[in-house]
Amino acid sequence: MAQGSAPTKVSTRKSGAKKSGQKYQNKEAYRHNRNSRRTKEILAMPVDGLCRRCTDMVLWRKQFRKYKPLTAPKKWKVKKAYHILCDDCAHARQVCAKCTQKDEIVEVENPHDTSKQAEAERRELEAKLAGMRERQRRTYLRKLERGEIQVQDIPDISKDDGDEDSFSDFSDSELENEDNDE
Repeated sequence: MAQGSAPTKVSTRKSGAKKSGQKYQNKEAYRHNRNSRRTKEILAMPVDGLCRRCTDMVLWRKQFRKYKPLTAPKKWKVKKAYHILCDDCAHARQVCAKCTQKDEIVEVENPHDTSKQAEAERRELEAKLAGMRERQRRTYLRKLERGEIQVQDIPDISKDDGDEDSFSDFSDSELENEDNDE
């Protein structure tokens, strides 16, 4: 062996032995506590002014709960986490606010920004539940909680009808079929 040369690595694996697969196969997607206040705040934050690559990185961080929002603004007027430039400067230069590359800026519609949508859905739910008896209301709320039905699936039942049989265990299509038979 020559002086000053590094020794070569020797394999400890026997010949023909295969490497085993990874221990955890990632069969299930990561699910964090979606009902926490902090998670809702993080998911509601918009992802804008970034190129496709940076947008994907930030969305990944949000999905796997790695996103850490800023507690105080950085230098100048940078108020968003992982951004280097403020929105005004990045828009003026037409660059990505994170990597400062002149790539196409992607505008992502935030699927978790449901303030208007959630408000409209809440009002619709309240309006539909207001016309129900207590037993009916609780039944539909349990089904909503379990995810068996959506708000749109709840029938409109108003108190003004005065019809005792306004709520039944039949679906709307079954009731229509009965009406057609008569």
